Amino acid sequence: MAITVIVPTFNERGNVEELVERTAAALDGRDAEILFVDDSTDDTAAEVERVGSTASIPVRVIHRSANTGGLGGAVVLGIAEAHGDVCIVIDGDLQHPPELIPAMLDRFAQGDADVVAASRYVGGGDSTGLGTTLRFGVSRASTWLTKAMFPRRLANATDPMTGFFLVDRTRLDVAALRPQGFKILLEILARTDVRVAEVPMEFSERRSGTSKASLRQGATFIAHLARLRFGKMSLFAVIGAIGALANLGIMWLLTAAGMPYVWAAIIGAEATIIGNFLLQERFVFGDMRTDARGVWARFAASFTFNNVEAALRIPIMVLMVETWHISSVLATAISLVVAFFARFLFHSLFVYAPRRDRRRERAPKADTAAQRIIRAIDAEAMRPGEL
Repeated sequence: MAITVIVPTFNERGNVEELVERTAAALDGRDAEILFVDDSTDDTAAEVERVGSTASIPVRVIHRSANTGGLGGAVVLGIAEAHGDVCIVIDGDLQHPPELIPAMLDRFAQGDADVVAASRYVGGGDSTGLGTTLRFGVSRASTWLTKAMFPRRLANATDPMTGFFLVDRTRLDVAALRPQGFKILLEILARTDVRVAEVPMEFSERRSGTSKASLRQGATFIAHLARLRFGKMSLFAVIGAIGALANLGIMWLLTAAGMPYVWAAIIGAEATIIGNFLLQERFVFGDMRTDARGVWARFAASFTFNNVEAALRIPIMVLMVETWHISSVLATAISLVVAFFARFLFHSLFVYAPRRDRRRERAPKADTAAQRIIRAIDAEAMRPGEL
């Protein structure tokens, strides 16, 4: 089978020549190519073309104008555009040793694995290239958390978040992948039923450039992990819970300051409606925004629905307080829980629904509201397959 080495890059011009030389040497005598998927703002793409013109194996570069899906999106594009069905993903910062590629190919040739991962944590591996104790601790804690959330699918993976791995493209449904951030191997292992093997890797120190890890990437990873394990509905619930706590906190502060509880509830609801929308845009429905209406139309629909819902919910809350004589905070909490499913279904089926012209092209048969509700619950609440 032909081999494509996929290298996602971001401003790593200084590493290109050495990476191509070492990778070409590791693939000597094989039917192989190197494919760079570049998101750089410097001249990395031009450097790839320059180095590739004299390389001993074919070298291509795809420069993306939009960094869709981050590094994971670059890898998925590379897998889709690869000439070979055996795809090897390697970082462009030289922390992954290209000399390990023959061992990965030999392990794949045994025929009992669809993915061969280069692991820092299997016997013989080394993670000293992480550098600081803090980075090592974060890496190990993230690995333990991930394995705990996918105990069956990751049972044979000691390093499910490594960026250096081989995958048999014929075993993937590339269109089903929804990458966010760095951890594309986790996406593949969680969404597809593949057999995993590992080879030990000595993780090298960074030669040039700086780490792309950040608090923002960490938040993206946590959100993506929750989406993979629980689906959109549960992530929607997490954000709703955060909003509910904020709502209760605002209401408590305002009532403690002497404001009537009805006005406190209204102010708390308006603040959390806006906050929830911003979080849902980023972490829940981010993959649906491209086909949906514009952001202001989405905000107007979400804001209107939530205010109508609040206008119905708050009188019910008042009724519970005045009739059942329970605390206003407890009544608000009960009403928020009851409203959750209505909010999720409205946002999934209306706010982020594809625009009418695109929906008509993709789904020529009209659906009933009941069919759409059943599909939304089934698709979002029941994936991935471990549930």
